[in-house]
Amino acid sequence: MFDNLTERLSRTIRNLRGQGRLTEDNIKETLREVRMALLEADVALPVVKDFIDRVRERASGQEVLKSLSPGQTLVKVVNEELIRVMGEANDALNLNVQPPAVILMAGLQGSGKTTSSAKLALWLRERARKSVLLASCDIYRPAAIDQLKTLAGQVEAEFFPSYPDQDPVAIAQEAVSQARKRHIDVVIIDTAGRLHIDAEMMDEIRRLHETLQPVETLFVVDSMTGQDAANTARTFNEALPLTGVILTKTDGDARGGAALSIRAITGKPIKFLGVGEKTAALEPFHPDRLASRILGMGDVLSLVEEAERKVDKEKVARLASKISKGKRFDMDDFREQLEQMLNMGGLTGLMDKLPGMGQLPQKAKDMVNDREIHRMVAIINSMTRQERSFPDVIKGSRRRRIAVGSGTQVQDVNRLLKQYLQMRKMMQKMSRGGMGNMLRGLKGKVPQGFPFQGL
Repeated sequence: MFDNLTERLSRTIRNLRGQGRLTEDNIKETLREVRMALLEADVALPVVKDFIDRVRERASGQEVLKSLSPGQTLVKVVNEELIRVMGEANDALNLNVQPPAVILMAGLQGSGKTTSSAKLALWLRERARKSVLLASCDIYRPAAIDQLKTLAGQVEAEFFPSYPDQDPVAIAQEAVSQARKRHIDVVIIDTAGRLHIDAEMMDEIRRLHETLQPVETLFVVDSMTGQDAANTARTFNEALPLTGVILTKTDGDARGGAALSIRAITGKPIKFLGVGEKTAALEPFHPDRLASRILGMGDVLSLVEEAERKVDKEKVARLASKISKGKRFDMDDFREQLEQMLNMGGLTGLMDKLPGMGQLPQKAKDMVNDREIHRMVAIINSMTRQERSFPDVIKGSRRRRIAVGSGTQVQDVNRLLKQYLQMRKMMQKMSRGGMGNMLRGLKGKVPQGFPFQGL
């Protein structure tokens, strides 16, 4: 996420941290680099100008110049100004109303409204413990209603059936009425994509808003359109009273201009980020955490929250007990660790949140992908129960059979066995002397090839 911006700013920040003393010249050079990084990220020009002016003003003040470590203090200023631009803190959904709370989804065609509606339903059901009803008012796009019905089944939300020959306002009214009768907490209304210049379609969504009086009207926009996303959101807000924005496809956005422009241009908060295609790939937007990630400092808090939700604590406890008793770490245990990693968003998701990963060379980042983990799991699944329990028996002919069974090469099997042996040694160190002993044994190194090939 936002790789180009992170790489450029991280490089600038690294150079700045090494400065024992700030002068007018190196402040000017730093701000020039920051300005170029933001413009290349497609951040709106007025936002860039305001940001640079505020950082320059603070950089020239006593706060920075009189600091014992002026370089680090200026980094802190840049971080704080990024947070200010994006909105200070997470702006949560307002659900403190008499149920059902109605959420109206609006946006352009292809922005991801239907998928985001389902993602939001899953988030509300799992995190906020709310019952959710999904209803589609998109009577124009072929199969839009069927798509939402399918997604509702996947996220285990209720679905209100509708048909292309119905009036969108009537559909929405009936959905809310049914939710009220069935004591459902939240109704999410998915609407048709529309352009702000389409007077008839804009009139339709205004009628929907006036009839429903939704507690939240969320504008769904593709982050990859850069500052155009902010401009579109502003235009929609002039026609419809928006309460927030869902920024989609941020996992494919290397620039980040939309995230940095929307709040400043529209005055409306980004409430969620779409970070992938899966229905669970929706994150609440925390400006402070995103600023930290943009500056290459990671987002450990989100990583911990992710682990709390997605790591199977029983399996972790079982493995810890097994290792503490000196029992062998086998291939089944290894596979569980790989699957836990995938549950937390895979390597790419973890790297985005780990401090210092922004400093890795691009070539190294390109080598990190979740396909390797899936390949490793496939290889382990091709082993017999005996081979998984006693991997030392896996010799030449067995390796060839496992490679054929998993659709891989013998070299892949050899590499996995090598990585497994390194993990087993780590676990043995833990059993003999705890985590500290294991870390000393590693000497600050990741086991060779696991799972970062070639690093």
